[in-house]
Amino acid sequence: MSTTPTGNTPDTTPSLAEIAALIVSALNLEMAPSEIDPDASLFGEGLGLDSIDILEIALVISKQYGVQLRADDENNTRIFSSLRSLADYIASQKAA
Repeated sequence: MSTTPTGNTPDTTPSLAEIAALIVSALNLEMAPSEIDPDASLFGEGLGLDSIDILEIALVISKQYGVQLRADDENNTRIFSSLRSLADYIASQKAA
């Protein structure tokens, strides 16, 4: 049985729950992080975020994990398409 380190050290890959908690906290959402469906859209019909919300999330992700998310990145639509895709992107950038 393997154990994973706790905390947000630069060497750990964030879990979906950690990222969901960051989103809820950063945007002051009136919901529990566990209520965010990992595969639901973060925009529109899903969580209903807008471009300003995404900028807020990008800032928090950058501060927390050291992963830069640029406003002019052509992959932003894919990166922010769901909680899972955002987590996968952060993990890929931390592994690089």
